Amino acid sequence: MIKKTFKIPDMTCSNCAMKLESLEDILDGVKEINASYHRLEMVIEYDNSKLTDEQIISAVKEKGYTAIAT
Repeated sequence: MIKKTFKIPDMTCSNCAMKLESLEDILDGVKEINASYHRLEMVIEYDNSKLTDEQIISAVKEKGYTAIAT
C-alpha cells in the first residue's frame, strides 16, 4: 500500500470532494480516499500492484476533474 497526493485544481466545493471520494467504491485496490476542496487535493491510499497513477487520473477525469500527481 502506498499513500499519494493528487492536486485537483478545479475542485470547487464539498460536493466535488464527495464525488471524488466515491471513487473508493469504484477503483480496485483503494483502501481510502480523502479529498479536500479547501486544499484542492485528494489523498489516496491504494495497492500500487492493482492500480496505477494513470488509472487514478483517468477515473478522476471521468468524474469531471483534473488530477495532477505530486
